[in-house]
Amino acid sequence: MKTQKTTVGSINSDMLAFTAGRDVELDMNLIVADCIGTAAHVTMLSKMKPAIITAAEKKKVIRELNAIVVLAAEGKFKIRLADQDVHLAVERTLTEKLGDLGKKVHTCRSRNDQVAVDLRLYAREEMLGTLDEAAALISALLAFAKKNEKVPMVGRTHMQPGMPSSVGLWAAAHAESLLDDCALLVNAFELNDQCPLGSAASYGVPLPIDRELTADLLGFSRPSHTVLYANNGRGKLESIVLGAMSQVMLSLSRMAQDLMLFTMPEFGYFTLPDELCTGSSIMPQKKNPDVIELVRARASRVKACELAVYDLVKGSAGGYNRDLQDAKEPFMEGIATTRACLRVLAPFVQAIRVNKEKLLAGFTPDVFATDRALELVGQGMPFRDAYQYVKENLGELANMDPVKAILQKTHLGAPLGIDWELLKDRASAVVETVREERRVIDRAVSKLMKG
Repeated sequence: MKTQKTTVGSINSDMLAFTAGRDVELDMNLIVADCIGTAAHVTMLSKMKPAIITAAEKKKVIRELNAIVVLAAEGKFKIRLADQDVHLAVERTLTEKLGDLGKKVHTCRSRNDQVAVDLRLYAREEMLGTLDEAAALISALLAFAKKNEKVPMVGRTHMQPGMPSSVGLWAAAHAESLLDDCALLVNAFELNDQCPLGSAASYGVPLPIDRELTADLLGFSRPSHTVLYANNGRGKLESIVLGAMSQVMLSLSRMAQDLMLFTMPEFGYFTLPDELCTGSSIMPQKKNPDVIELVRARASRVKACELAVYDLVKGSAGGYNRDLQDAKEPFMEGIATTRACLRVLAPFVQAIRVNKEKLLAGFTPDVFATDRALELVGQGMPFRDAYQYVKENLGELANMDPVKAILQKTHLGAPLGIDWELLKDRASAVVETVREERRVIDRAVSKLMKG
């Protein structure tokens, strides 16, 4: 029976391949995070009384960690199957370069808290990127909405004509949905902003480590408190982040569905530019909205990623269980998919052409029924009587003007009552949150990696 020697003992080669799974590949995304987390850990070890690692040794370790970061940026750092994961690959490399000093680095630490901190470092960067990309799409939607504020558009319920509305209201509503999603992302970011490092295998260590220091060095707002929950939070935290991502995708999917409907020739409200559509292998005339169709489909994939992680965790006993390894792939996939969809939709919104003639042609007399009933109410008729009168006299609505109809809707949030500054301020607040968080993180990490 063939065995493979690893840092943590010898194991049957088939078992090694099975248990390592896709970590050798997926952990390429965590190399920088692992180096940063290791730098914080050895810095903390150097400040213990008595110190486990001297200040001079700490500098040597951080120098080699920076070298690994450079190699990773160049695509030259390799995680071997015998390493099993990024954590042992980094430790192996440090030991090869530094000898016995490299063997000290793992003191008071487990791969459990290593992967937990790596995933939180990874998640915070990905969430900040997602917020940036969501803000860009929101800005595009608001610019489109403001430009078309007074362009009438039939408002629909049950997908049937309902009441006079506007293109501006349609686009602003999708922007507001994404703004709420950003609030969820910020909340997930705050929950993620706790450092699990120092919890070791979930039960602490019998040496006086300083977890508050480690959290500060990494730019976290605080350490997670109980060492057991620091590791029990794995999986739960990923499902929280993916929950926020799936809400973003829900908003994008509904917008994509609207775009598919309203760009159909039968509607023709909007036209998509040729360069953002695909052709057909057999039909020369086709302009297919494949991108937005895929956005709609991928909303389901992101939700599936969230549920996959949830299902992995819900039956897990307290403490580390290897099942958690399989949460990594859907976690990374769900985030990457969401970010890709945000990026591709912004150019669509910026390039949509509005066809005013088609929009006006969509207004049949019955669309004005409710507005006319309320007009009669304003003249003193009880609403239910006005309702019945209009229902019996729809022919009187033939000459209603869509532009005039929406100009009369000026109350808060109506087509001509949208508070553009409020929505822009909310979008700006998202951008400012990202800027401030990045400033704190970059300052902490830059200082840490200088040694």
